[in-house]
Amino acid sequence: MFENQPKGLFALALANTGERFGYYTMLAVFALFLRANYGLSPAMAGTIYSAFLMLVYFFPLIGGMMADKFGFGKMVTTGIIIMFAGYLLLSVPLGGDSVALVVMLAALLLIGFGTGLFKGNLQVMVGDLYNDPQYKDKRDAGFSIFYMAINIGALFAPTAAIKIKEYAETSLGYSSNDAYHFSFAVACASLILSIAIYYLFRSTFRHTEGGAKKDAKAADAAPVEELSKEETKQRIVALCLVFAVVIFFWMAFHQNGLSLTYFADEFTAQSAEGLQAMCFNVWNLVAVIFIVYALFSLFQSKTGKAKGISAVVIIAALAFLCLSYDADGSITVSAPIFQQFNPFYVVALTPVSMAIFGSLAAKGKEPSAPRKIAYGMIVAAVAYALMAFASLGLPMPQTEMGADGNPVAVHVADVTPNLLISVYLILTFGELLLSPMGISFVSKVAPPKYKGMMMGGWFVATAIGNQLVVVGGLLWGAVPLWVCWSVFLGVCLVAAIFMFAMMKRLEKVC
Repeated sequence: MFENQPKGLFALALANTGERFGYYTMLAVFALFLRANYGLSPAMAGTIYSAFLMLVYFFPLIGGMMADKFGFGKMVTTGIIIMFAGYLLLSVPLGGDSVALVVMLAALLLIGFGTGLFKGNLQVMVGDLYNDPQYKDKRDAGFSIFYMAINIGALFAPTAAIKIKEYAETSLGYSSNDAYHFSFAVACASLILSIAIYYLFRSTFRHTEGGAKKDAKAADAAPVEELSKEETKQRIVALCLVFAVVIFFWMAFHQNGLSLTYFADEFTAQSAEGLQAMCFNVWNLVAVIFIVYALFSLFQSKTGKAKGISAVVIIAALAFLCLSYDADGSITVSAPIFQQFNPFYVVALTPVSMAIFGSLAAKGKEPSAPRKIAYGMIVAAVAYALMAFASLGLPMPQTEMGADGNPVAVHVADVTPNLLISVYLILTFGELLLSPMGISFVSKVAPPKYKGMMMGGWFVATAIGNQLVVVGGLLWGAVPLWVCWSVFLGVCLVAAIFMFAMMKRLEKVC
């Protein structure tokens, strides 16, 4: 899995892991923070939440165009500095008045713009590592590893957000609303780690940073691929078709931070025990990940020593899980913690996905990237079909006025946590089919002169999808739950049908 990959991949992946940890720590509690701190309705909180996500994924278009002119490396560094300023501003507890709201919105703008300079350009640099002929056939696997690293950071984020907030409340004496800001401050520390990794290992990927001088040297070293106007047009049209489809995936997928979190808060049981309780401890999930990777190593290793080490890891992880089991113990389940399951599944299932597609590739039967994306849309539709079915008969969301005069969501049902755990598993299967494969497709198909812009286009599509996340907030409490989920089921199915209709045109440029 990790063999024969360029060294720069791991350095760039780790740099991204640090940044993503801070981002998802903030995002895990952000929607709930908006409602608690400013007394916003679900719809208004959803509007701000989706607008922020839109900015995060729209600005890479501008970042990509700037990088095409000034270099990818400069934009990555500048992006981290701007993000740091935004997170620092967001971490200051200013209360819940209008001034605090304006400052918060300014912080979101800085975070969005900084992420736009950082995120897309870093991924272009990853793609350029595979321009070397010796790594050409490792591109999809490389992006799967890169995507997995992102989710390692996201895996620990919900637990970090909850624990830090609880520490600020119980040990430092901060109010519930002010304690949220400590979760946001984590992002500042993670960005320091991210930039440190970037510069410590810069020598492994410096040739991908771009810029006038570097591009001149690269031009002397290797000829630039020349495309005809017709071929350039075909590639751009194919990419735009893919962009149009992924809009609807992200619209549905990123309900994990909005309507699915509302569902966890208001309709899902707030306690768990036995085996179910173990699922909410991030270290138990890490132990499972160790078991998965050690099993792959056990069967793929060529030496007795490597197999022995793998067996020891498996035994140690199993022993840890056995010691963690408490048949009579009960734990409190907080709504944001459900967001740890998606990154857990990504990290745990990435080697499984790579093994399956590697086996298919060896037989000449691996689906093309556009076909994988279409399958991903169908899988996402299945997840929301499950949510719609499980929500039949559930009451409408309810609110009441709190002591401070702000509306407070009421917990009205105790649906088993296994529902959301299962839904996140299904959504993750769809994500693994769509996201890393889509990014790999863009890096492969984009005309050389427009790499930064086309990667930015991928993020603009994601931005539009994230803006449409607001639909979940607008539907929440306005229609029965099963209708809310059926909307996302429908858009995913329509997008999949469109993708299959365009398949020949898309596969022509692969």
